[in-house]
Amino acid sequence: MSILEYLRRGVAVLPVLAKFAVLIVLIVMIPRLSRRVRLPEAVGLLLSGVVIGPHVLGVVGEQHPVTAFASELGMLLLMFSGGLGSNLVLFRERIFRSIAFGVVTTSVPLLLGTLATLWLGYELLPAIVVGSLLASHTLLGASIVAKLGLNRLEPIVVTYGATMMSDTLSLLVFAICVPLFASGFSASGLAIQVIEILVFVPLVLFGLSHAGAYVLRKAENEEETYFVLMFGILAVTALLAQLVNLPGIVGTFLAGLAVNAVVKDKPTTSKLELLGNSLFIPIFFIVTGFLIAPVELARSLVHEFNVAAGIIGALLAGKWIATQFAGRAFGYHPAARKTMWSQSIGLSGKTMALSSRERLRPRFPGSARCLDDVFFLMGGKIRPIISIT
Repeated sequence: MSILEYLRRGVAVLPVLAKFAVLIVLIVMIPRLSRRVRLPEAVGLLLSGVVIGPHVLGVVGEQHPVTAFASELGMLLLMFSGGLGSNLVLFRERIFRSIAFGVVTTSVPLLLGTLATLWLGYELLPAIVVGSLLASHTLLGASIVAKLGLNRLEPIVVTYGATMMSDTLSLLVFAICVPLFASGFSASGLAIQVIEILVFVPLVLFGLSHAGAYVLRKAENEEETYFVLMFGILAVTALLAQLVNLPGIVGTFLAGLAVNAVVKDKPTTSKLELLGNSLFIPIFFIVTGFLIAPVELARSLVHEFNVAAGIIGALLAGKWIATQFAGRAFGYHPAARKTMWSQSIGLSGKTMALSSRERLRPRFPGSARCLDDVFFLMGGKIRPIISIT
């Protein structure tokens, strides 16, 4: 019996509370160890997730609903805090820059990802789907930026706003590819999707800014109630975003912006951010590490190096070109452009597409199988590469 198999059998019999204790120990120790070796805390947590995940030690199995929920909550809190911490006045003044950067940082990686996949010999629709996965981004480095006190600077505020645009546009591209692949294009389905988005965004930004402000002011002298209401706003906006087939992080970012002026400098806001930064956001990074299968990834990198190099190269180059183009047009310093690039290369596109496919089923028949069919057409080679990006 190998040492790894022996360890797996040992951890398999651990009680649930013992596994939870392992998770807490990692959350406490890994950031400290990461700082000692000058490694970003998020990277250290991600690597620890790989080690204890189902593909190595197996402390957590393939099915982990509790940690998966905590991870999703961490991602929502990450974007909610991004909205709360943004300079609202600056965001309103630079909204068109956010939109422009969002369009550029979506279209350039989408184009390069599609071209790279076509160059690898795959069909057009699978190539566009892969391009759409590279087009979106998630602010995985937002916690680092916040700790450095940079999240109210203009380039960061613009990047945060562009994230909303990027995730929405890439999902729209996916929504177009799904019916084309499965059962033919549905103009009515796409039109409904666009209308829902056009209604949802102002509803949250303007409707919640008034309704949320009213409710929160009523409870501002009751700290516990205030705290629960903020969690409720986060949950409701994430749910509404999912109902219109948008990623929940779009809804929570908009919610953070909507109540930004009301909750700014409130003690409860600091406590919510403390809870997120100390528990749920670290869990999000650890659970993200669960997705990575080191052996399968290494095998793919060795045997399918062209696929790995083409897709990762398209991601890095596409986001770099988009950042340089937009950053130079806006007159940003080179350091600011590099920071924007680093914030825009973290992906959750695969997760977004997989979580959206069941919600797309009623509108686009056959959508639940589309992404799996795309991976099947590509011989499964893309799956570990998308996981690591």
